Amino acid sequence: MAWLYLIIAGLLEVSWAIGLKMSDGLSKLIPSVFTIILMIGSFVMLSLAVKHLPIGLAYAVWTGIGAAGTALVAMAFLGESISFYKVFFLCLIIIGIIGLKFTSVE
Repeated sequence: MAWLYLIIAGLLEVSWAIGLKMSDGLSKLIPSVFTIILMIGSFVMLSLAVKHLPIGLAYAVWTGIGAAGTALVAMAFLGESISFYKVFFLCLIIIGIIGLKFTSVE
């Protein structure tokens, strides 16, 4: 269950990072409210995950999902540039996250 909490936390991190863009740096009220709610949800899910997972592992996976996921969403839907190297290094982050999952001892 801890891994499910962690994955949800990471996906919520992607959502609130995109929300920061949509809220224009928290200057638009409605998108800002949703962004803050997503932030709180992400931290709550992370806090549930770290009850059963080592903090170093959980934080690395959480930030990895957030960083890679945000970059992928931005390239796919927000018009950010796509290059071979950007995709290659995002794949390395994803491989690292998968590697951490399979090498963790619970």
